[in-house]
Amino acid sequence: MNHLNVKSLTFYGVAIGSVLLLFKTVTAYGESNLKAPPVVDGRYLLTLATKLPSCETANSLVLNMQQSGIYLNASLVPVNPNAEAEQASLTGILKNQQISFSGKVDPKILCLDSNSQTNSSQAIAMQIQLIDQDKITGQFTVNGIPQTLRFTAAKQSTPEKSQKVNSH
Repeated sequence: MNHLNVKSLTFYGVAIGSVLLLFKTVTAYGESNLKAPPVVDGRYLLTLATKLPSCETANSLVLNMQQSGIYLNASLVPVNPNAEAEQASLTGILKNQQISFSGKVDPKILCLDSNSQTNSSQAIAMQIQLIDQDKITGQFTVNGIPQTLRFTAAKQSTPEKSQKVNSH
């Protein structure tokens, strides 16, 4: 039996060539069109553009974001670590250099002198525009506050965490 005839060699040559062409096409598409989202996780110190209505002394706020691809979780916390307010739990998505968050916020997080007797959280919606790797700008609305609150934020530098070596 002769396995090296012209038909077999032509078939295998076309099959190998087709696979190589397909691989080259998929690689070129991936390199040009598939990009990882920018890294935005970290702590951002928020600076409000306007004062909160009916709030004498507003809290300085930190937006703490955790990222997994385009999906984000965040907490809105006062800068003062001794504050008794609960952290706000926000969920969001990163799309076209913009982040959209939604969730609930305790009124005590936003305002130190909150005279709200209700312990219920209020809904918050936040829109953020990425300026560069360490700077963001945006706005948020909170149920119960009639105006949209604009802010800018700068990423806080965090000290390098020491890596633990796991021994197995």
